[in-house]
Amino acid sequence: MKKLKNPFSRLEGYNCFGCSPENPLGLHLTFTEENDEIVSHWNPGANFQGYFNILHGGIQATLMDEIASWTVYVKVKTSGYTSKAEFRYLKTVAIDQGPIMLRAKVKQMRRNLADIEVGLYNCDNTLCAKGLITFFTFPPDISRESMYYPEHSDFYE
Repeated sequence: MKKLKNPFSRLEGYNCFGCSPENPLGLHLTFTEENDEIVSHWNPGANFQGYFNILHGGIQATLMDEIASWTVYVKVKTSGYTSKAEFRYLKTVAIDQGPIMLRAKVKQMRRNLADIEVGLYNCDNTLCAKGLITFFTFPPDISRESMYYPEHSDFYE
């Protein structure tokens, strides 16, 4: 397991809702790399509630989309944007039972499209939601020049 660092946090004005450590309203996600997967552990707070004591479905989708983007950064070694996302909600996620876990990996590459599989697990390691998120990826030179993509080594401690 390798802890990943957020090289974007050095950019002035960086305020990503998903992973900026400075966004006061954000999710503050952090990530590790475990073999072919990117993993995140996150503790839902009451302000992310939908139905009483249940994690909002839109927040679940955001969590899955965010870890998919980090999978593109680290595993595909470029940046991109979400072009399609399919989510399946299997079980409710209680917000008062402790941290949840997200796991993501590259399912396949189709030219410049990366299909990322994501699972969202509750504190008992039960799969509660899953997603298939397709990213349009930029060529590495465009990613570095126009999308602030750092050196790949900058993601590692």
